[in-house]
Amino acid sequence: MSITAGKVIKCKAAVAWEAGKPLVIEEVEVAPPQAGEVRLKILYTSLCHTDLYFWEAKGQTPLFPRIFGHEAGGIVESIGEGVTNLKPGDHALPVFTGECGECPHCKSEESNMCDLLRINTDRGVMIHDNKTRFSIKGKPIYHFVGTSTFSEYTVVHAGCVAKVNPAAPLDKICVLSCGISTGLGATINVAKPKPGSSVAIFGLGAVGLAAAEGARISGAKRIIGVDFVSSKFEEAKKFGVNEFVNPKDHNKPVQEVIAEMTNGGVDRAIECTGSIQAMISAFECVHDGWGVAVLVGVPSKDDAFKTNPLNFLNERTLKGTFYGNYKPRTDLPAVVEKYMNGELEVEKFITHTVPFSQINKAFDYMLKGESIRCIIRME
Repeated sequence: MSITAGKVIKCKAAVAWEAGKPLVIEEVEVAPPQAGEVRLKILYTSLCHTDLYFWEAKGQTPLFPRIFGHEAGGIVESIGEGVTNLKPGDHALPVFTGECGECPHCKSEESNMCDLLRINTDRGVMIHDNKTRFSIKGKPIYHFVGTSTFSEYTVVHAGCVAKVNPAAPLDKICVLSCGISTGLGATINVAKPKPGSSVAIFGLGAVGLAAAEGARISGAKRIIGVDFVSSKFEEAKKFGVNEFVNPKDHNKPVQEVIAEMTNGGVDRAIECTGSIQAMISAFECVHDGWGVAVLVGVPSKDDAFKTNPLNFLNERTLKGTFYGNYKPRTDLPAVVEKYMNGELEVEKFITHTVPFSQINKAFDYMLKGESIRCIIRME
């Protein structure tokens, strides 16, 4: 056990005190892990659009002060009572969702939606005792999606921690703990395109590019990127996208454009925007008889999906996915191995690196649309 095990650790954390205001580097106290928890020393973290969305607090219940961050890589510092699958010194990725191993979802080969540890963006405390592990001079600081990786140390439920190959560079694989795995798995695990097939990717942000990477790995021949920003196409080529469609360039629905391009429709489509219209277009652009569309983006709560039922009767399939259908503890180590054996190219997702003291620069890069992933190096 480490010499700090069982003790409160004082460290630096980037605290969001108010919605949309720059994060402030503060000294926080991080309590020891309780039953079923682990305390991680975070070495590298990354900024995901989900952090940005909840930091802006647009369209959801604000909860501040809070420590954001959920894509990261670190080392287990200490473990709480009852934790047997991890030990101090293990290299690990914390994940915003989990795998308790006991619920019906965890026991099912077809689901990764753990009853106990499924993502909860409103919860700012730990499940064990409904208390925070962060404080500043006795004042509680709230958690974010059970990870809060914008801190040199954080406490996470053990079911939300994937033990990974210690030879894997944490400054690269940290991006696999959220968006990249979500897009990659949506293609590889759910859409399952066959070699030589055609795939349309709606939205060329980080998740969409990861979906394209999955299509590339799967051997798809035509990978069609669909986005309103034509300048994204050049970057998307690195991920296997070899055709591009901007819906604004056409005077007909984009699904009709794609159907004409592909002699009736693509074999697979993956939607990564959250736009309800993009979801409908993705479904309606797949070929009848065998086409499969996969929805990844999260729509507004009041949106409704509308399509003619004949699209189903003509043997098109519509699927949804959560975290690319990966079980975090079971499957994420294998995704890391894809990177280690050269099958998955992670470096091209990383556009910037900044020291922890300049974490607000990462927000600036994302707000300006300049960043796919910015790595934040803890100091």
